[in-house]
Amino acid sequence: MPRGLDHLVLATRDLEAAAAHYQAMGFIVGARNRHPWGTENRIVQFPGTFLELITVGEGAAIDAPEPGRFSFAWAVNHYLDAFGDGFAMLVVESQDAAGDEEAFDSAGIGGFEPFFFERFAVKPDGSRVRVAFTLTFAADPAMPEVGCFSCQQHEPQNFWNPAFQAHPNGVSKLGGVVLLSDAPGATVPFFEAFTGSRAACTGARNMAIVTPRGTVEAMSPDCYRDVIGLEPALSLAQGPWLAAFKVTTPLEAMAARLEGAGIPFIRHRKHLAVAGMHNFGTALIFEEPKAM
Repeated sequence: MPRGLDHLVLATRDLEAAAAHYQAMGFIVGARNRHPWGTENRIVQFPGTFLELITVGEGAAIDAPEPGRFSFAWAVNHYLDAFGDGFAMLVVESQDAAGDEEAFDSAGIGGFEPFFFERFAVKPDGSRVRVAFTLTFAADPAMPEVGCFSCQQHEPQNFWNPAFQAHPNGVSKLGGVVLLSDAPGATVPFFEAFTGSRAACTGARNMAIVTPRGTVEAMSPDCYRDVIGLEPALSLAQGPWLAAFKVTTPLEAMAARLEGAGIPFIRHRKHLAVAGMHNFGTALIFEEPKAM
C-alpha cells in the first residue's frame, strides 16, 4: 500500500527558539507537549502532514537501542550530539502498523518491533484529549543517519485541527523532502519499499518518488547546488542525510514576510530557499502553488 508523507522530525536543542523562528515565518506552532520518555515537541500542522519540532527534555529516559528495538529518545539525542539541529527522521503515514511491519521485514528494511505510545494534547479551548500512535521503524545500513518510520494514528480526530492549518504565511501543504547522497540511485530500493511507491525518475544525480502526499527526492551535492541553489551544510562522510523540505505558498508575500522578519533567503529558479544555517539546521524551500 502506498504511504504518503506523515511528518518530519526536526531536532533542536532550543525548542522555544525554534518555535519562535517558525512563528516569525508565519507558521502556527502548537503548544509544548511531552512524550512519556521525555522528549518534548511543538507541532506545525498542514492537511494530513506536520512538522515536529523536537528536543530532549529535562530528565528524559534515553535508553540505548537494542536488537529489534528502536529507541526514539536515543535517536533524537544522538542526532543532536552528532550534527546539532536538523532533520533527524522522515515519517510516512500508516493505516496498518502490523501490515507495515510485515512489509518492511519482507523487503529487508525492518526487523524492529512496532512501538505504541500515547499522550495528551491540548485543544484551543484548553481541554486535554488523548492521542495515540504506533510507530513501525525501517532502516538501511547504508544510511545510518537517516531515521525512518511509519506512523499509525489511533485517535486522529483528536490530533488534526483545521484551525492550526490556516497559517498566516499562506503555506498550504508540505510538498516533499530532499535527501543528500553521493549515489542517489542507490537509495531507490529502500525508499520504494518504505513508501510503497515506485520511483518516477532515477539517475546519477537525482531520484524522485511521488507518494500519495508529497515527494521524496535524493540529490547529489552538485544536483542540490544546481536545483536548490544552496551549498550542502554537511559532508557525506557518514552517509546520506536529510537536508531539506518543501512547502507551498505564494512567493512574493512570503519573501516580504521573510524580509520583515530579518531571515536571510535566496531566490533560485522558481523558488525561495532558506539555508539550514538560518533555519535550525534544515533547509526550507518555498514553492509557488501550481495553477489548477
